[in-house]
Amino acid sequence: MQTRSLPTSSPTILCLGAHSDDIEIGCGGTLLSLLGQMPEAKVHWVVFSAEGPRADEARHGAELFAGSHETAVELHTFRDGFFPDAFGAIKEEFRALQQRVDPDLVFTTWRRDLHQDHRLISELTSQAFRNHLILEYEIAKYDGDLGSPNVYVRLGAEEADKKVENLASAFGTQQEKYWFTAETFKALMRVRGVECRSSSGYAEAFYGHKLVFGASSAP
Repeated sequence: MQTRSLPTSSPTILCLGAHSDDIEIGCGGTLLSLLGQMPEAKVHWVVFSAEGPRADEARHGAELFAGSHETAVELHTFRDGFFPDAFGAIKEEFRALQQRVDPDLVFTTWRRDLHQDHRLISELTSQAFRNHLILEYEIAKYDGDLGSPNVYVRLGAEEADKKVENLASAFGTQQEKYWFTAETFKALMRVRGVECRSSSGYAEAFYGHKLVFGASSAP
């Protein structure tokens, strides 16, 4: 495995989501924080199930969270809930993406997420970008599959508020779902903030399965 460090000036950040709101829910606050500190960062945003109104929402979400940063948005139309049936086609999309983008940081879904679409995207991420820094984000839902993450990003209260505001603004089709509420999103950020002793009380958490730490430049 190669060792990669995140550049302080102009990193390329690859954001992968199975569905239109996955990225924003899973790592929206972290993106606001990172991009606020890295004005030259480039963002590559890929959603694998987005069509009709959901495609418009995906574009709007990328716009709100990436802001003025140079952003490439790719949307696919694989059938929601049936990703395993399209394994070969989705893997080909990953192979093509691998040839176009060499990211410094990858955000993707968690490999143990109980939603089959999320698991498949995570699996293919680790196959296609095996020499890259990958952080797997979490999404609270009915399945009750939250785990014990090992990477935390502390957020300011304004970033937590902005994440919730952006979610409400971008995803009108989800507003009637019982779980799509400001309370849900803030509750998880609050719990993760407690776990990492965030001064604001808020954080997002991730799973990092291969992180290399070193004080020298030795391979």
